[in-house]
This record gives sequence, C-alpha cells and structure tokens, in this order.
Amino acid sequence: MEEAGDCASAKAQLRAFGPDVAILDFRLPDGTALDLIPYIRANSTTSIIVLTAYATIDTAVEAVKMGAEQFLTKPVELQTLAVVIERLIENQRNRRQMLAGTKRGHLRDRVDPFLGDTPAIRELREKAEAVLRTDSPVLIQGETGTGKTELSKWIHRHSRRADEAFVDLNCAGISREFLETELFGHEKGAFTGAAVAKQGLLEVADRGTVFLDEIGDMDSQVQASVLKALEEKRFRRLGDVRDRSVDIRLIAATHHNLGALVAERKFRQDLYYRISALELRVPPLRERPADIPAIAATLLERLSRDLGHGPVTFGADALEALRRYHWPGNIRELRNVLERALLRTSGNILDARTFEFPSASSPTLTPTIQRAGTLDDVERDYIEQVLREENGAIDRVAQRLGVSRSAVVLQGPQAQHRHREAQGVVIVVSR
Repeated sequence: MEEAGDCASAKAQLRAFGPDVAILDFRLPDGTALDLIPYIRANSTTSIIVLTAYATIDTAVEAVKMGAEQFLTKPVELQTLAVVIERLIENQRNRRQMLAGTKRGHLRDRVDPFLGDTPAIRELREKAEAVLRTDSPVLIQGETGTGKTELSKWIHRHSRRADEAFVDLNCAGISREFLETELFGHEKGAFTGAAVAKQGLLEVADRGTVFLDEIGDMDSQVQASVLKALEEKRFRRLGDVRDRSVDIRLIAATHHNLGALVAERKFRQDLYYRISALELRVPPLRERPADIPAIAATLLERLSRDLGHGPVTFGADALEALRRYHWPGNIRELRNVLERALLRTSGNILDARTFEFPSASSPTLTPTIQRAGTLDDVERDYIEQVLREENGAIDRVAQRLGVSRSAVVLQGPQAQHRHREAQGVVIVVSR
C-alpha cells in the first residue's frame, strides 16, 4: 500500500505503479477527489473509493457519474472498508481474466501435459514442479506439436499467479507493427486506423502470466521492448509519452535452437539470457513411444465427447500401429489422425486400417535413409540426420540412437550447441 498527501503526489504515485484500488479523501490541499477521478479514469483501470466528512447527495452523485465505484462517509468502519476493497480487487481480477479469455468453468477442459510414465516425461514433471517455486521467466523448448502451450497453462494454473489472467500470443509470422500493438497496446491516433485506445496483452495480464509462443520468430525491435518490460517492469503504449508499470511472469516457447540464433545474430543475447534462466524441454513422441497408448486414449475420449460419438476403444493392432509411427507432428498430429479415424467410422472400435498416415511417412520407429552405399555410409547418414533434427544436441542424439555419448561420431563440421540446465495493490490519497 502506498500513500499520497495531495493531488500532485497522487498522480506521481499512479504513474509509478498501477494500483487495483485508489481511496481518495474528498478534500485535499490542492484540490478535491473530483479533480483526480478524471485523471485516474483516463490513465488506468483502477477502482475508486471516495471518503468524505462533508457528504451531500450532489457530491456523491457527481463522484459516481465521474467514475467512482464507492462514496463513503467518514468515519468509516475499517471492517466495512476492507470488505469493499476485497470486492473491488476481485472484480478487477475477474475483469482481467475475462479480457484474457481465461475464466474457465469446467475442469474437464484442462489438459494434463504429463500423460505417460516414461523417464523423459517424469523428468519433465519434476523440473516443471521446481519452476513453480519462483516467478522467474521460463523457456520451454520442443518440437512443433509437443504440447508446449499446455505445459505453459499448467505452470500458470499451479503457480502463485493462478487467480490472475493468463494471456498467450504466437509470435510466428506476425509483423513488427501488429506484434507491438498486441503486446503493448496503443493510444488513440497513434497510427492510421487507431480510432480508440487499446490495452495491450501486458496490461491485461498484469499480476498474471504472459505466454509468448515461438519467441524465436519475434522481430528484434520488439525483443528490445520485451526485455525492458521484463527488467524494469514497465512499458510504453504506442503513441504514449509515459511508461506504465506492469507485473507479469513470462513463459516463452520455441522450436528453434535459440543459442544458434544468438550466434547468428538473429536473436538478442541479453533477452536470451533473461528468459532462459529456467529451461524445460518437452520430449517428442518418438522419444517416448511407450507413452503413446495413454496419450491416445485420453485424446480419443475427448474427441469422442466433442464429436458426439459413442464410447470408442482401440483394436488389438491399433496401438501397435500408433507406436510404430514416427510422429513428426507429435501430439498435434496424433490428435488429427485420431479425429480423422473417428469421422471415418461409426463403430466403437478403431483398428489399424482406420488410420490415415501421411504418404511421406510410414509407420516405422525410424526414418528411412535414402542413400545407397556401405553400412558405414548409411550409419553416417542416419547420425547426421538425427543431428540435424536435434540441432546438434549430442545428449539427445545419443538417447535417440541408444548409444553412449562418446559413441556418437560426427562427420563434417560439428554443430555447436549450448545446453543449460534449468534452474492487490491499494493507494490511499488523504491529507
């Protein structure tokens, strides 16, 4: 809680941070609450309580018309004031959640990102649970379709910010201008077409969580603004001349090797170090085929319900076909295959013939090497292929090949890879 003794210092406090609630004494040395209410309304979403010992119906009506939520006569019972403040703070929280689209009514909509029981997924759960003890930024790495978004939602739901808003934005393929206005918002007239002021996602997520998917595709100029918001806890809307305070927890995700992008000067090194203090890697399906039956069963139950299909089970050969497939699109592709299979059948059993796999890939545990030659040639080609798929990460290559780290022999230029292990505000204005 912060205090201010007059209108001028109150405005300075409001510029310094964004309180949930402002309690205004009606009479102040340099004005009245009626002078402050328009300023607060124009620059924040702060809820306003006005206190006065000189209450009249006219002043109360005027204060409420200008935007005050409550007009109370002094002396005020502290217990009553506390109840009013708690209700206004809860309303603020609900408003942010509604803007972010994260107000959920049913637990069934939530997805468990740790389905399965292989060592890889157990390790991911252990590291994710450790992340909950801090508000530091988190970097989630993994191939497309592995479930990075669901993991970010799980972290938010189980964090100390769970009651606040969760907002997400995919940075891939978005222009710099659009990305800036989505993240930071803009003032009226900031650019052609900006007919009204707009809140950015950082404001909507204040005291909550922001998830930036595919952050490796973010424009370098926007990267600088994001870094400032993280380090200084403040940002500036497009077309504005003043900073706004914000308190967010950032979760970023990418399928790129950010270390390689930094080396190529395609990603800011300072932002990389800022967001990668805690790293989580979501393993692809091909590294945990034993988990596929559990994941497939959960997806099938959900799809059956959503499509209005009756209960469906897998035939004897179905799960084996799913386990043998390489799954380049991971869980997202698995869901698509199951959905197509459900739409093709009216029965209650799915067998291997029901599945449609892309013609470019066959149901096999390992991709086919398209090169003739000696066994050494084929072996070298496959090692190089796995190296490319894993961005030169020797530990993951060795795990996929089922050999020790020292047994991985590199042919040609060695890929460079850096692996790092994871590690309600109220303002009172009174004389």
